[in-house]
Amino acid sequence: MARLLSSIVVIGSALGFWGGAVAVPPTTSPTHTISIDGVRFEPAEIHVQAGERIVWVNKDPFAHTVTATTRRFDSKALAAGAHWSYVARHRGRYEYICTLHPTMKGTIVVE
Repeated sequence: MARLLSSIVVIGSALGFWGGAVAVPPTTSPTHTISIDGVRFEPAEIHVQAGERIVWVNKDPFAHTVTATTRRFDSKALAAGAHWSYVARHRGRYEYICTLHPTMKGTIVVE
Protein backbone atom coordinates (compact mmCIF):
# COMPACT_ATOMS: atom_id res chain seq x y z
CA MET A 1 0.00 0.00 0.00
CA ALA A 2 2.80 2.42 0.90
CA ARG A 3 4.47 1.68 -2.43
CA LEU A 4 1.22 2.44 -4.29
CA LEU A 5 0.78 5.74 -2.43
CA SER A 6 4.38 6.66 -3.16
CA SER A 7 3.80 5.98 -6.88
CA ILE A 8 0.64 8.09 -6.86
CA VAL A 9 2.49 10.98 -5.23
CA VAL A 10 5.33 10.76 -7.76
CA ILE A 11 2.93 10.60 -10.73
CA GLY A 12 0.73 13.35 -9.29
CA SER A 13 3.74 15.56 -8.68
CA ALA A 14 5.05 14.96 -12.18
CA LEU A 15 1.69 15.89 -13.67
CA GLY A 16 1.40 18.97 -11.48
CA PHE A 17 -1.74 17.89 -9.60
CA TRP A 18 -0.63 19.50 -6.37
CA GLY A 19 0.32 22.84 -7.90
CA GLY A 20 3.62 24.65 -7.57
CA ALA A 21 6.94 23.62 -8.99
CA VAL A 22 7.87 20.01 -9.40
CA ALA A 23 10.85 19.13 -7.25
CA VAL A 24 13.55 17.39 -9.23
CA PRO A 25 16.21 15.66 -7.17
CA PRO A 26 19.67 17.05 -7.87
CA THR A 27 22.05 14.87 -9.78
CA THR A 28 24.69 13.67 -7.43
CA SER A 29 28.25 13.01 -8.39
CA PRO A 30 30.41 10.71 -6.32
CA THR A 31 32.31 12.26 -3.44
CA HIS A 32 35.81 11.02 -2.71
CA THR A 33 37.39 11.35 0.73
CA ILE A 34 41.06 11.81 1.48
CA SER A 35 42.15 11.49 5.11
CA ILE A 36 44.89 13.67 6.50
CA ASP A 37 46.32 11.43 9.19
CA GLY A 38 49.80 10.67 10.48
CA VAL A 39 51.20 13.65 8.55
CA ARG A 40 50.20 12.17 5.19
CA PHE A 41 47.37 12.23 2.66
CA GLU A 42 45.60 8.88 2.34
CA PRO A 43 45.25 7.91 -0.42
CA ALA A 44 48.21 9.85 -1.77
CA GLU A 45 46.89 9.60 -5.34
CA ILE A 46 43.27 9.60 -6.39
CA HIS A 47 41.59 9.26 -9.80
CA VAL A 48 38.28 11.08 -10.30
CA GLN A 49 36.00 12.13 -13.11
CA ALA A 50 35.56 15.80 -13.99
CA GLY A 51 32.78 17.26 -11.84
CA GLU A 52 33.34 14.97 -8.86
CA ARG A 53 33.93 16.34 -5.36
CA ILE A 54 36.94 15.53 -3.22
CA VAL A 55 36.80 16.05 0.54
CA TRP A 56 39.89 16.18 2.75
CA VAL A 57 39.34 15.42 6.44
CA ASN A 58 42.04 16.46 8.91
CA LYS A 59 42.35 13.67 11.48
CA ASP A 60 45.67 14.93 12.84
CA PRO A 61 45.74 16.95 16.08
CA PHE A 62 47.24 19.99 14.30
CA ALA A 63 46.61 22.11 11.19
CA HIS A 64 47.39 21.23 7.57
CA THR A 65 46.73 22.74 4.15
CA VAL A 66 45.73 21.24 0.82
CA THR A 67 47.51 23.44 -1.70
CA ALA A 68 48.04 22.75 -5.41
CA THR A 69 51.63 23.29 -6.47
CA THR A 70 50.20 25.47 -9.27
CA ARG A 71 48.00 27.32 -6.72
CA ARG A 72 44.86 26.20 -8.63
CA PHE A 73 43.32 25.41 -5.23
CA ASP A 74 44.23 26.14 -1.63
CA SER A 75 42.32 25.13 1.47
CA LYS A 76 44.22 27.53 3.74
CA ALA A 77 44.92 26.11 7.22
CA LEU A 78 42.57 23.28 8.21
CA ALA A 79 42.36 22.91 11.99
CA ALA A 80 42.29 19.51 13.64
CA GLY A 81 38.95 17.85 12.85
CA ALA A 82 38.13 20.25 10.00
CA HIS A 83 37.35 19.31 6.41
CA TRP A 84 37.58 21.05 3.02
CA SER A 85 36.27 20.12 -0.40
CA TYR A 86 37.12 20.83 -4.01
CA VAL A 87 35.22 19.99 -7.19
CA ALA A 88 37.61 18.81 -9.89
CA ARG A 89 36.26 20.41 -13.07
CA HIS A 90 39.18 20.23 -15.50
CA ARG A 91 41.02 17.16 -16.74
CA GLY A 92 44.63 16.84 -15.82
CA ARG A 93 47.07 15.81 -13.16
CA TYR A 94 47.27 18.04 -10.09
CA GLU A 95 50.02 17.73 -7.52
CA TYR A 96 49.37 19.21 -4.09
CA ILE A 97 51.17 19.60 -0.77
CA CYS A 98 50.64 20.76 2.77
CA THR A 99 52.40 24.13 2.90
CA LEU A 100 52.89 23.68 6.66
CA HIS A 101 54.51 20.25 6.16
CA PRO A 102 55.99 20.24 2.61
CA THR A 103 56.94 16.56 2.76
CA MET A 104 53.21 15.77 2.63
CA LYS A 105 52.35 15.28 -1.03
CA GLY A 106 49.33 14.12 -2.98
CA THR A 107 48.06 13.87 -6.55
CA ILE A 108 44.63 14.21 -8.12
CA VAL A 109 44.18 12.75 -11.60
CA VAL A 110 41.03 14.12 -13.23
CA GLU A 111 39.88 11.99 -16.15
